[in-house]
Amino acid sequence: MKRTLAMMLSILMLVSVFASLTGCGAKTSINVFNWGEYIDETLLTKFEEETGIKVNYKMYDTNETLLAKMDAGGSSFDVVFPSDYAISEMIKRDMLRPLDFASIPNYKYVDEQTKNLAYDPENKFSVPYFWGTIGILYNKNLVNGPIDSWDVLWDEQYKGKIIMKKDVRDTMGVALKRLGYSVNSTNEAELREAKDSLITQKPLINGYYGDEIKDMIANGDAAMGVTYSGDPMDLYWDDSADFSYIGYVIPKEGTNVWYDAMVVPKSSKNPKAAEAFINFMLDPENAYQNSSSVGYTTPNTEALKRMREENPEIFEMDAYWPSEEMLQKSEIYVDLGEAKAVYNELWTEVRVE
Repeated sequence: MKRTLAMMLSILMLVSVFASLTGCGAKTSINVFNWGEYIDETLLTKFEEETGIKVNYKMYDTNETLLAKMDAGGSSFDVVFPSDYAISEMIKRDMLRPLDFASIPNYKYVDEQTKNLAYDPENKFSVPYFWGTIGILYNKNLVNGPIDSWDVLWDEQYKGKIIMKKDVRDTMGVALKRLGYSVNSTNEAELREAKDSLITQKPLINGYYGDEIKDMIANGDAAMGVTYSGDPMDLYWDDSADFSYIGYVIPKEGTNVWYDAMVVPKSSKNPKAAEAFINFMLDPENAYQNSSSVGYTTPNTEALKRMREENPEIFEMDAYWPSEEMLQKSEIYVDLGEAKAVYNELWTEVRVE
């Protein structure tokens, strides 16, 4: 009887170990869907080597693309990186899996100031990844006078040398802020005024772009463009780039302060492996490497401490560490609810005009 019991216990232990490895480890893979140019891809290899979990990595260009992909159900993602307002929508639509923070011990390194934000007030579904601002990246060799207001994007002297974001919230947000309105306005008159101003601007712009904006400015193909704060920092960290003629400004009217986070969709087939990946990205050494590589501001306290010690100059740069005064003038995007359809309709009118 004792031999039989011991054998049964051994079998149960083997089954338990196999189940654990199936959920997180040997011969397991995860599908990671992230923004373009938004991770140090050597970390993917490091994660695979340390855990045995294979990473299938794909990229998207806007939150709207991500949401459309998830709606289509064509792919099963295990970790995605949406922005604040998209996370709010995903939570409302019951698209996310609550995280098991016992599997994410490195969460202790997340800055308290990036927790309990409106998009996930109970910190149940998301782990902060990066945060930053939207501003104007410009080539100092191609501009005349100060670059300190959204108005410069409507300045006729820069006709053909202005780039706008290929993103409905970011581009409408710029127009709204320039007019003195909230980036989260749902007032139809204000939205139509913003749309009309973008149509007025169209003859002046080079086009609507995404990840190309940084290189176009650096190469002198355009004088200025609306982009994310990580772009100038990426150029700063690039030893092969001449950063002396690159400028980045948060316009005096204020801007959008955004937060991107790591979440696990409900459809994930390997949630434990997904949480292992999130925990890996929160390791201070990995978080420091990632922030240095792609340029964005990390919410990881230990990585930030090391950053201050080794690169104190970047904390004087708006692109990495905006002033409290500028943050007070700025806003976080919120889920627009039914007004989302109005934004999309007006954005279509801008693009086809």
